[in-house]
Amino acid sequence: MTGSPLMPLVAGLVMAAWLGGAAWALVTGLRMRRGARILGTQAEKLQQLLDSAPALPMMVRPDGRIEAPERLADWLGLARMPNFLADLTGADKGLTEDDAAGLARDVAVAQKSGKAFTRAARAQGSSRTLLIRGAAATSALSEPGGVILWFFDATESQAEIGRLGQEAARLARAFDALSGLIEASPFPMWHRGPDLRLTLVNSAYVKAVEGHDAADVIARGLELVETSGGRSPLALAASARDGKAVVTRTVPATISGERRMMRVVDVPLGDAGVAGYAIDIEETEQVRSAFKRFSDAQRDMLDLLSAGVAQFGPDRALAFSNQPFQRIFAMKPEWIADRPEFDRVLDRMRETGRIPESRDFPGWKAERREWFTVPEGVAEESWLLPGGTHLRVVAQPLPDGGLLLIFEDRTEEVQLASARDTLLRVRTATFDNLFEAVGVFAADGRLNLWNTRFRQVWDFEEDFLATHPRVDVLAEAAGERLTNPARASLIRELVRIATVERQQRSGRVALKNGKHYEFAAVPLPDGNALFTMLDISDSRQIERALRDRNEALEQGDKLKTAFVENMSYELRTPLTSIGGFAEMLKEGYAGPLEDRAVDYVAAILESVARLGLLIDGVLDLTQSQAGVLPLELQPVNLIAMAQEAAKGFTDAAATKSIDFAVDLDPSLGGIRGDAKRLRQAIEHLLEHAIAGTAAGGRVLLHGSGDDRMARIVVSDNGRGMSAAEQARAFDRFNKAESARNGGDRLGLALPLAKQFAEAHGGSVTLYSEPGAGTVVSIELPR
Repeated sequence: MTGSPLMPLVAGLVMAAWLGGAAWALVTGLRMRRGARILGTQAEKLQQLLDSAPALPMMVRPDGRIEAPERLADWLGLARMPNFLADLTGADKGLTEDDAAGLARDVAVAQKSGKAFTRAARAQGSSRTLLIRGAAATSALSEPGGVILWFFDATESQAEIGRLGQEAARLARAFDALSGLIEASPFPMWHRGPDLRLTLVNSAYVKAVEGHDAADVIARGLELVETSGGRSPLALAASARDGKAVVTRTVPATISGERRMMRVVDVPLGDAGVAGYAIDIEETEQVRSAFKRFSDAQRDMLDLLSAGVAQFGPDRALAFSNQPFQRIFAMKPEWIADRPEFDRVLDRMRETGRIPESRDFPGWKAERREWFTVPEGVAEESWLLPGGTHLRVVAQPLPDGGLLLIFEDRTEEVQLASARDTLLRVRTATFDNLFEAVGVFAADGRLNLWNTRFRQVWDFEEDFLATHPRVDVLAEAAGERLTNPARASLIRELVRIATVERQQRSGRVALKNGKHYEFAAVPLPDGNALFTMLDISDSRQIERALRDRNEALEQGDKLKTAFVENMSYELRTPLTSIGGFAEMLKEGYAGPLEDRAVDYVAAILESVARLGLLIDGVLDLTQSQAGVLPLELQPVNLIAMAQEAAKGFTDAAATKSIDFAVDLDPSLGGIRGDAKRLRQAIEHLLEHAIAGTAAGGRVLLHGSGDDRMARIVVSDNGRGMSAAEQARAFDRFNKAESARNGGDRLGLALPLAKQFAEAHGGSVTLYSEPGAGTVVSIELPR
């Protein structure tokens, strides 16, 4: 062997193999060492991770033995971890008996069925809450029947869960309350889901759309408002959702069969959809419309006021001004339309000279600016403008922070007050210097005012009057100065009637000094009574003289009337004899007469007839003046009577070539009266017309009437009458009438016609113009 040449080779191969194995073992050992170091590091990391984990493991073997970290003993309140599951509970330590028993049952179930479980447990004597989750252990961790338990410290989680539970309960109650509030809401409310379909409606919504119930409305998708501005409710809700902004609109809607104005609001709720509600603003709109009408009417009314009115808003800009304000301060409407600020308005007033002169205008303006916040509520000033204008300024702060200004032009009032003061002084001086005695008694009967004449008439002392005596005291003192002291009571009674009964009375008294006074008590508008006394001593004497003279004149007039009446009768007797003898001579009882004698007799008869008519007229006038004109009243046909009267003047008119026309309308009719006197009245008018009309003239007799009056008119185109002649036309002894008739006899035609017409309750009217003619009209009542 030693000498064999293969031995070194074999030895070399063995050594090489050994070296190779050693090298491989070294490399493998180094690799395993490095792997063990890595595994140890990972184990340490896993242990640290496990120690810092919020959950601690516990391995329960099939025989009930347990393996767990010592930290778990601290969680369970134990000094050290026991060996068996049953030892997790004890006296005031570990789990409670109920939790330990329950955990044992859950572990037993997991061992048999492999079912996982979760249980909450509490350690005795500790506020820690543990959450235990168990499951069957894998074969890598334990033999079959093992259970792995994980203990979680759920103290904070349970507290949070409890808080969240309370919050959830609170939110549930709030949701229930909100749901009840929405349901009880008097106006429609609804909710739309993300797809904008209705998911919730309240009873008011159901009632508004006349649905059966909420489910029916949601199922049918009944909308409260169909369209608004051409857009559907869904489109408007989508606009609110997409724009993430509240959409409000005012639209009409039919609610319970009535057309109402509604304000509809869509509120985006993000992913929860869109909520909406509708408020009935019909009454609000009516109130707003009424308020606008009231505001417009108030502004129209303010424009009609004489006082200037300006209103400033909370921003102190001019919000309104009426026409008098613009006129007083010479402000143009276009300038006011820009809503100038308060200070600018004052500047404008100063430019136009419409504010009082002030050396410190900025300070003056600052004081006026305080009107907006005046604590007293109202500020009032008087402005005297450079032109002499007086303005009363009232500043009223408004509740909204604005200001109301009223400018009243009191220039005329101030002037009137000055004039009134002057008038009062003049009246006082006049009152004190009146010739009449004047006293003013108050409603309680006391003497308030008196003039000097009043004191002098009654010879009262000034001190006595200064006590303002009552009327009874005054009357008693005045009685001593009267001729008849009992008449003093009349003064007291008249003052009482004037102050209490508000009636005017008068009377007369005579004083012992021979003076006579007429007094009167007159009620005044202020409730007082004015007592006046006028000295009528002279007028009494004149009155007495005039009365005596009037009695004498009346007696003379009676004598004259009797004389004329007697003379008329006395003249009629010889006139009748003259007429009778002339008739006998005319008829030839005294033998044949020569032609000249026949003319003389005819002239005598004509004169007798004229004198007889004159005597009858004078007698009629005398009787009418005395009021004893005899009338025989009976129905009278005025048409027939006027025709008969006209026949008597046909020849006279033809003799003077006068065109005599008669125009009697059937409406003239008749009246009740004296036919003889009425005929004489017409004859007198015709006589007057023919006598005053020249040859070739025209005379018209016209008659007409109505239900109330009959009218007879006689007109001519003669020479007419002047104004002076018309004034004396109805005078009984009118010379002008005699001249008109062309003779010397008295003009009795018109006076007699007037007397006869007035005796029947009628009237006579004369119209005449020189050179144009005369119209005389008789109107007789039916």
